[in-house]
Amino acid sequence: MARWGGADQRRRRELCGRLSGVVGVALNVLLGMAKVFIGLASSSVAVIADALNNLSDAAASVITLVGFKLAARKSDREHPFGHARIEYMTGVIVSALVIVIGVQLISTSFDRIADPAEVTPNAAGVALLVAMALAKLWLWRFNLDLSRRIDSPSLKATGVDARNDAISAAVVLLSLVLDGWLRLDIDGYVGVAMGVFVIYSGLHMVRETAGPLLGQRADPKMVRAIAELALSHREVLGVHDLIVHDYGPGHVFASVHIEVDSRGDIFESHALVDDIEREAGERLGVSLVGHMDPLDTQNPLVAELRDMLADAVGAIGGVKGLHDLRLVKGPSHTNVIFDVVVEHERSTQAFDEVRAVAQTTLARRDPSYVAVVNCDLEYVSGEG
Repeated sequence: MARWGGADQRRRRELCGRLSGVVGVALNVLLGMAKVFIGLASSSVAVIADALNNLSDAAASVITLVGFKLAARKSDREHPFGHARIEYMTGVIVSALVIVIGVQLISTSFDRIADPAEVTPNAAGVALLVAMALAKLWLWRFNLDLSRRIDSPSLKATGVDARNDAISAAVVLLSLVLDGWLRLDIDGYVGVAMGVFVIYSGLHMVRETAGPLLGQRADPKMVRAIAELALSHREVLGVHDLIVHDYGPGHVFASVHIEVDSRGDIFESHALVDDIEREAGERLGVSLVGHMDPLDTQNPLVAELRDMLADAVGAIGGVKGLHDLRLVKGPSHTNVIFDVVVEHERSTQAFDEVRAVAQTTLARRDPSYVAVVNCDLEYVSGEG
């Protein structure tokens, strides 16, 4: 189920977050303490570093647990859009903690490279490390399954961290065997490699979890769901200018322009938009505001100019579509007014080019036509 669901989904999110946090704390504390004893017994800095990584994961699980609890709080006067973005903030904190641990691993490992020590593994410790790596793989799948159930970037980050721990545990195990039994003296170097890997994973997690806080592009699945809901009504001719504001899982607000026939009864069209807004809340958990756009479907000149301009400006790089074309006649000229959707990356160049091409195209059709172009940035993919 998508993360823009209603009240039941928000409750489900809280329960999944609580379960992930409790399991994560218990398992990581157990693994961390066990690895501390193994690391001290074998004098392996790589094992001890991995133990600290597990203990930091336990702290991260506590953060996740608290974050989901706070995110489930109802809206209040100071936060009318709710507190759900705390879940995204939790993911960023966990990611930052992973990066800090990676830096610490590198520092500790450089000390070991500068001052090597003999590593003395034993069969019981090796077997226990194998079991711990398998436990981390299970925790990865466990969190990944929970994140898919509620579409949670925070739980996904926690799961990725568990997978990375399983990989680092396998590397540490290999290092322990090679260093202790074959005397290759690679313990410190393996620790550095682990630290670099952990930092890289943390940076990747930051990018994924911080995106919603920075206003990333709306989820394509949600965009399609809103568009399909509106277009399921036969009176709707099209939708455009869909803008989504994500205030956290279960707290999504959106606005959209809904195209209807200008000859229809205005009260019936208004009731249609109201129905779509209500259905979006009930079926998608999205607080939708619809703007009614009347289209002149009977004027052949409007259709001709729209097709002609769509071909002309559509050839310009970055242009994604054209809508809301209308004619306003005056005593000396006719304004041809329309909107063009442009990609962000091409906005600076495309805006001026669109206006120039549109005016040239219209002038060939009739010198009295004046292009009045409103250039909109593309906030979502698939506008139509």
